[in-house]
Amino acid sequence: MKSALPLLLFAFLFAACADSETTTPEPESAADAVAATPAEMGDFDAELGVQLWSFREQAQADPLAMLQMVHDMGFTHVETAGLYNMSADSLALAIDNTGLDVTSMHVSYDDMTNNVETVIANAKAMGVEYVGIAWYPHEGDFTEETARQAIADFNAFGQTLNEAGLKFFYHNHGYEPRPYGDGTLLDLIIDETDPELVTFEMDVLWTWLPNVDPVALIQRHPGRFKLMHIKDMQPGIERGSLSGGLPSEQKSVIGEGQVDWPTLLRVAEEDGFEHYYLEDESTDPVGNAPKSVSYLKSLTY
Repeated sequence: MKSALPLLLFAFLFAACADSETTTPEPESAADAVAATPAEMGDFDAELGVQLWSFREQAQADPLAMLQMVHDMGFTHVETAGLYNMSADSLALAIDNTGLDVTSMHVSYDDMTNNVETVIANAKAMGVEYVGIAWYPHEGDFTEETARQAIADFNAFGQTLNEAGLKFFYHNHGYEPRPYGDGTLLDLIIDETDPELVTFEMDVLWTWLPNVDPVALIQRHPGRFKLMHIKDMQPGIERGSLSGGLPSEQKSVIGEGQVDWPTLLRVAEEDGFEHYYLEDESTDPVGNAPKSVSYLKSLTY
């Protein structure tokens, strides 16, 4: 009589294979598969926000759909640039309903000067911590006289917002780094504003374009920058311009431009930056922003 062992062994192996197939389900979608790969688990683990100016054209058509798109791209928080013809309360509710947070907002110099109570009320309604401006009015070249007026204004803005429980920031825009002393007028502004009242948002493109090293700028002014606009320009574009502007077609997907992002983001993290916002001003922000997000999530340093 033949032994039953081979048959029993076959049955055991068959059952084990069947059990393995039923306990290891395939990913439900391509997005799930991507999320599970090590490429999405790099060293840059800060929550990633976006400056909503990136999607201003989409917001004109349907701001609620724009906000849902932002959430679906993987952003966790936003920085506003206007109210899209809504009240601050309505915009705050719309943002919250899409699962996003508002952490900072941009306003104009005119509003900070003439409508600061409305600015404060809107900031409170949206629950932001930081309120700032991204342009200081000037004609022609940015001068020492203008820089010193900006210092006085920024300290005053900072005092007013501080008393309301908010923080004021200035977002550099590329016209400030004119030579002054052993540095630039941007250094002068940072050095002579009160660090208890004024902080800064580094726009990396408007730092890089005028030929300023963003890593060296952070290290020269430790603790003064708390927010960052992640933005870059195409390879081959010359640096040195103090215009504060660059055509959209010369702006780059993050990771495809000129900036050494691994080094910069490591130094920013060590310095204590609190919020990072992608700002896509390229010719195709809807198509390009996801590429930048994927790069940022995968980079190592």
